[in-house]
Amino acid sequence: MPAPELLCKIVGISGNNLSREEIFIFEVDIFTRICQELKELMKNHHRSYFYLMKFNTEMEDVMLETGLIRYVINDILLTGEYSLEGIAYYTQTPEDVICDVATGHNTAPSLPLSRRIIELHRSVRPQLYQEIVKKIISGYSTQE
Repeated sequence: MPAPELLCKIVGISGNNLSREEIFIFEVDIFTRICQELKELMKNHHRSYFYLMKFNTEMEDVMLETGLIRYVINDILLTGEYSLEGIAYYTQTPEDVICDVATGHNTAPSLPLSRRIIELHRSVRPQLYQEIVKKIISGYSTQE
């Protein structure tokens, strides 16, 4: 079952009644929510740093936005399942580009690269993403 159909089924809507544009919007919404949850995890992980540096909310948000994919790459590396070379191979991106993102020299990787890195992260941290999806589904349920 393709991912959009599976997501529609999980959330409890019929994907058959959605146009391609509506499915695309739904996928973007899910991706945005996943990124938001990852930023929240990152924020919790760096809470003491933010406090020590006396960051205000705006400064925290900037750091979280610019460091999200860096955080994800480093989390993949910490699992030991992939090296920088492996991430580069999986994402079909030159290793120096992955290295630049991982070290913070590139704080604005392309959306396709970011998406592929998050897909890889999902494959090495499935339990984390199961929790994120549960939270997202719960959010959809309470919106009705």
